Amino acid sequence: QVQLVESGGGAAQPGGSLRLSCVPSGFTAADVYAVAWFRQAPGTERESVSCISRSGGAVVATAVKGRFAISKDSVTNSVYLQMNNLQPGDSGRYYCAARRHYYCSAFDSDFEFWGQGTQVTVSS
Repeated sequence: QVQLVESGGGAAQPGGSLRLSCVPSGFTAADVYAVAWFRQAPGTERESVSCISRSGGAVVATAVKGRFAISKDSVTNSVYLQMNNLQPGDSGRYYCAARRHYYCSAFDSDFEFWGQGTQVTVSS
């Protein structure tokens, strides 16, 4: 059974940093997948934040470019989202998602597997 478990969310002040982790389980060695982070604030649609392909190529949304970075541990297949210079607009629930595909996608409908999410709140 495929599972994604996120951690690392919490409260931060503007300008602060957080590092989110996504630990996958249930994937086989033959699986080919891309992993992404999405976020959703109350009353808004879920939006793509960043994605890393099977080969390690990264895509970052314009809104967070230069502040957020995605990375992957090739041994454990864990995926991380380093978030720096956080702003109140970054607040929301952050979800890790995976798709059985080599390449990334910005559309949440393209991802088959989802974690429960981790809450990020940025305020002074």
